[in-house]
Amino acid sequence: MDNTQAVPNDKMQTATLGGGCFWCLEPIFSALAGVGQVQAGYSGGQTENPTYKEVCTGTTGHAEVVQIIFDPAKVSYATLLEVFFTIHDPTTLNRQGADTGTQYRSAVFYHDSPQQTVAKTVMDGLSKMGLWDDPIVTELSPFDKFYTAENVHQGYFEANGKEPYCQMVIAPKVVKFRQKFTSLLKS
Repeated sequence: MDNTQAVPNDKMQTATLGGGCFWCLEPIFSALAGVGQVQAGYSGGQTENPTYKEVCTGTTGHAEVVQIIFDPAKVSYATLLEVFFTIHDPTTLNRQGADTGTQYRSAVFYHDSPQQTVAKTVMDGLSKMGLWDDPIVTELSPFDKFYTAENVHQGYFEANGKEPYCQMVIAPKVVKFRQKFTSLLKS
């Protein structure tokens, strides 16, 4: 399903970010104050209406992403990116932990030139800070299309939190995020 997301109202904006498995990103961005909706899906590829099974082959060109509808008066795009670069490793090409392939690449799909400028500024600033031993390899590309992932992938951590992958991979990221960004959480 092509879901280019009509923005709910004129104050809301959309961000599309890929940082490995979308199961890891969705619970974190859903917890941020100012975020209205987060959907798991696929962007950045050439296959129309891809399925999870197809994206997992690495042949569709798509990355697993989350599409975030947010109120910039409550949480800025720069803050979303600060969270994004804290919760994944932007220095590993086509890999996050044990997940490997182009579908797990680090990617920022900007929706307009102000988002492009902010993303470039944030990435340049992080590079200059030297937080990582290796350079940032995050893809910075214009947004084209977003395809919503199958229902089983929406709210995956919330529905499957006791599963081993959730406990070993997602839960530690959520804990790290909650500790570092306590002031940004929904009440």
